[in-house]
Amino acid sequence: MLAPVPEQWNYIPEEILIQIFYYLSLQDRYAVFQVCKQWARAVSSSSVWHFTEIRCDSEDEESMLQSLVQFLSQIKHLKIVFDQSKEVNRQNVRRILDLLAKQSHKLQQLCIVCHGENPYFYSGQDILQSIRNICDARNQIDLQHIDFRKMPFTLDDELVELIATTNPNLHSLFINNRTLVCNVAPDTIRKVLKACPRLSALGVYYASLSDDVFLELLKPERAAFTHLDIFCERLDKYIPVISEELWAAVSQKHPQLCVDLEFDHTVPACKIPRILKLNIPVSTLQLNTFNYMVNQIRFVTQSYSSTLKKLTLQTTSSEELNSSLIDLARHCQKLLEIHCYCVVSQEVVEAFLTHCPSLKQYTLKITKERHPWKPVTVQ
Repeated sequence: MLAPVPEQWNYIPEEILIQIFYYLSLQDRYAVFQVCKQWARAVSSSSVWHFTEIRCDSEDEESMLQSLVQFLSQIKHLKIVFDQSKEVNRQNVRRILDLLAKQSHKLQQLCIVCHGENPYFYSGQDILQSIRNICDARNQIDLQHIDFRKMPFTLDDELVELIATTNPNLHSLFINNRTLVCNVAPDTIRKVLKACPRLSALGVYYASLSDDVFLELLKPERAAFTHLDIFCERLDKYIPVISEELWAAVSQKHPQLCVDLEFDHTVPACKIPRILKLNIPVSTLQLNTFNYMVNQIRFVTQSYSSTLKKLTLQTTSSEELNSSLIDLARHCQKLLEIHCYCVVSQEVVEAFLTHCPSLKQYTLKITKERHPWKPVTVQ
């Protein structure tokens, strides 16, 4: 006769329980901790907490977050997701970050994601101060991966330089967070590269790049640089563009380099052709400009056919657009995703399905539909 289910659970080895609990959310780990001594012991294993996502989205999380305190020192990869519209959530995030600043920890990766409406006149200075506290803390830190792309608070030179100088083993740093103003100067990025010789992935505003930044990447002792994620916005019309020669030199020095370029709708149409250069190894390109894009698409087809893997367009329908997209499909055969947020012809859809064997997703509509448009997954 089979034993009752609870008794069967008692015979599961602790190592197996640890593997199961590793995949649970923070809320579920909190529930597991209260079931029995065996489960509490298993969920308390450091292996369970190495990768942890903390969500601060409601007001009834006080006890759960309180129980988290004893495990903070075991977390290596931390992702914090919170609804910034509520003061209690912002307070909880500050508490977590401040606790990290006060105790020894093994944190290697930090990612902060905000969602919800940003309250009027709220600039996130309290959260940014807590991040400063972590870097200023006497406890030695060794962050290797930082991702602030979805934390919409304006970063400044002082904070970015502090992050770099206190974390010299950084491998990736993404600070292209789409705020209205870029306050990180090119000289700060140059200092970041100098302070972090192992940095191989960087996300910045185009306004934070300069010739000196590229010259730092060209130094003989520079380790392999593989990913540059660039956000272009309205202020870029006032700054010099990176030359074709420097792009060519950096691409030659770092042959594995992939560049992701995103153009915001605030970028003047006349500036886009000046920023796009022949020798940029573009992997992802987002043209969210709502302008006439036919000439840019033709340039992309001629220049990036061997590297382009994802293309996103916000433009207007026309026969010329259809023609340029069909030509792009024939030449960019490494394309994994194509998303065009205007109506295209059936021939365009067929061209991408026929000529792009690696295609995984596409958003190509032949009739108008209500937004948001959902992509199609290729089976």
